Amino acid sequence: YFIKKNHKVKNMSKSLEGKKCPKFKAECTGNITYSNKDFEGKNLVIYFYPKDSTPGCTTEGQQFRDNYKQFKKCNTEILGVSRESIKSHENFKSKQNFPFELLSDPDEKVCKAFGVIKMKSMYGRQYMGVDRSTFIINDKGKIVKEWRAVKVKGHVQEVLETVQELLK
Repeated sequence: YFIKKNHKVKNMSKSLEGKKCPKFKAECTGNITYSNKDFEGKNLVIYFYPKDSTPGCTTEGQQFRDNYKQFKKCNTEILGVSRESIKSHENFKSKQNFPFELLSDPDEKVCKAFGVIKMKSMYGRQYMGVDRSTFIINDKGKIVKEWRAVKVKGHVQEVLETVQELLK
């Protein structure tokens, strides 16, 4: 994933708000394969995160876990997505007691469909990585809200409040 300095990367993070949810189908924890069609008739919060068991990703997942009942009351399912393997996801989900599934996207098909792969930099090296992002898809399969370059603190509460507003 390391990229040469002069390599041009087109910015993939164009807004998806107001558009139909991109089609996706991928393996998830719990020995399930999910597609966007599996969520018709309910709201879906799909959140993309860089890596299992890292501090920010763990905190974000824990906050979705701790608010899960509130989301369920709003006819809303949660789905976490990263490029990790099912085995890594199963360990992460089990260790953190996540009541929702984690989707494995090693080939980045789902990440690319949502435009969350972007140039990142760590220790002076550039690489393509997952931009922490969250999308709310309504019960008719339309993206009604998106957050990109998410900062974990306070984020899940903001997502929950937005979902609650949808019901009004």
